[in-house]
Amino acid sequence: MINLVDISLRYGEKVIYKKVSTTIGTRDRIGLVGSNGSGKSTLIKLLLNEVEIDSGEVERPGYVTLGYLPQDGIELKGKTLYEEVSTAFEDALALQKNIDEADEQMMEMDTSSEEYYDLLDQIGTWEQKLESHEPAKMKSKIEKTLMGLGFATSDFERDTGEFSGGWQMRMALAKLLLREPSLLLLDEPTNHLDIISQQWLEDYLTRYDGSLMVISHDRAFLDVVTNRTIHLSMGALKSYSGNYSFYIKQSEADLEVLRKKVKNQQAEIQRQKDFINRFRGNVKKASLVQSRLKDLEKMEIIKMPPQEKKIFFRFPPPPPASAKVIELKNMSKAYGDLQIFKGLDFYIDKGDRIAVVGVNGAGKSTLARILAGIEPFQEGERTLGINTVLSYFAQQQAEELDPEKTVLEEVEQASADANREESNPRAVLGALLFRKDDVFKKTSVLSGGERNRLALAKMLMREANTIILDEPTNHLDIKSKEILQDAVKAFDGTVILVSHDRDFLDPIVNKVLEVIKTGTRLLTCNVTEYIERIKGEEKAMSA
Repeated sequence: MINLVDISLRYGEKVIYKKVSTTIGTRDRIGLVGSNGSGKSTLIKLLLNEVEIDSGEVERPGYVTLGYLPQDGIELKGKTLYEEVSTAFEDALALQKNIDEADEQMMEMDTSSEEYYDLLDQIGTWEQKLESHEPAKMKSKIEKTLMGLGFATSDFERDTGEFSGGWQMRMALAKLLLREPSLLLLDEPTNHLDIISQQWLEDYLTRYDGSLMVISHDRAFLDVVTNRTIHLSMGALKSYSGNYSFYIKQSEADLEVLRKKVKNQQAEIQRQKDFINRFRGNVKKASLVQSRLKDLEKMEIIKMPPQEKKIFFRFPPPPPASAKVIELKNMSKAYGDLQIFKGLDFYIDKGDRIAVVGVNGAGKSTLARILAGIEPFQEGERTLGINTVLSYFAQQQAEELDPEKTVLEEVEQASADANREESNPRAVLGALLFRKDDVFKKTSVLSGGERNRLALAKMLMREANTIILDEPTNHLDIKSKEILQDAVKAFDGTVILVSHDRDFLDPIVNKVLEVIKTGTRLLTCNVTEYIERIKGEEKAMSA
């Protein structure tokens, strides 16, 4: 369907692609993986003709249509939600309008005229095209897609400008899915979805009758929706015929084979060198020595591929904690007329590791801020255990960095605020891949991933026995998420996590706090078990 042939691209001294080639087939489900900065988003822009390459060729037939969902930047207003999403069928709507206008025109025409029969033929052509769009099913498709992505029927007539950025991204995704392009290009499609909507999207994409290329840092999502993986690293592209878990297994096996080849070659080189050194002065062996010297010179040395840098960190050891960590009694919270919580009672024990889940807008982040003590509420009380020491990572914390400060100044200030004279900001920054002159960058020039890592570095300046993390994995690649996951697992304290990434959450949590508009419930399970429970409950209700 689409061929990339010997594509090369560099920005200054940074090589993005070095003569990479691949083919995208008509039913490919491709996961595009690699560390931040490896060229994943650039590859999508290249397919969209938004990037000028240095050399190579993109071969794409004229019949191939592309549909693209960016990570953010969607802003819609001026139409109702239903009207906006209906524009996905604008070709079909235009055909229907033509037919309706032609029908009215024919009412006033001479039925024996040539023009009458010409228009009749034209209507037949339009109706045939329209039939391929299945107009009778349009309304049902629109409603199912909107509701699957978390919209309520009461939202359909609301102006799109009333919705937040996350919900606007869902609108864009709905329109894209309804258009059904030949190739769907999705950049982090689950970032703005809650767990339930993500499940719906997974089911939809597994049935999608076209090709898919998706950038995602959600390993579980990639495993479900992809059947092929393209890995980008250090200017190279390698394709694997399986999902993300297959890619991990196969790439590790390939690396092991390469290690053995390197080891065997080094042993052979050493054997030849030993022979040369042993008989260098032996006249009778001179020709053999020369032959082996030439063989060594011609030998193509097998090398291990360069390894990308990885982050590494651990949370500071927690101070002793009391049995009670945080308690909310009869807590109520509202924003104007919008009631978020009413009469909420909630208790966190020492050692709890809780995933906070629920649909967007239900109050997950609000609850995290209330637990952290930075969000006021109207009624009730919040009490901390005698020895509770909190540390909080806010979803927007990375956006609240001082643009006038350098990376190092931000972390030094956090260290001073926490009175940790023994802390080493430079060492922590080095562990989070801020090396050498990187620490003197202004925070205003950092990428999303760098800003998140800096926010984590600031959090590490404070000792705590209870950590509250609100969407900490946003903008982190899969490897970085795994290292954060290891750090949270190794933390010997209480953890509250707001996230929809079940692959990240499952090995960490032992409880799930479900936040819904009618209240909350605390379940003893991980997130995958929670999803299965929800599916069982929905099945029982529909029976």
